[in-house]
Amino acid sequence: MDIRKEDGEKHGRYVVDINGIEAEMTYSRMSATAIIVDHTGVPDALAGQGVGKALVAHLIQDATDTGFKIVPLCPFVKAQYAGHPEWKPVMMGR
Repeated sequence: MDIRKEDGEKHGRYVVDINGIEAEMTYSRMSATAIIVDHTGVPDALAGQGVGKALVAHLIQDATDTGFKIVPLCPFVKAQYAGHPEWKPVMMGR
């Protein structure tokens, strides 16, 4: 999947387009080194294809590579984190 990051001054998102259907994971910037992930949206047409998990994996890899921290407000990201204690170094507040 070709996941891209759209990073704004206060908000951003990770987004993927599959056959014209877009899925995203949005965040707000908490500081220069931390973000709050608040929503993962995967349309029904992409359900069951691992798109949400791919977005989270991309987020974790990006945080690992660049050193920012994640506050997992999004229920989907929280649920994924529960099964991956190895992500603790990039997580805050959980």
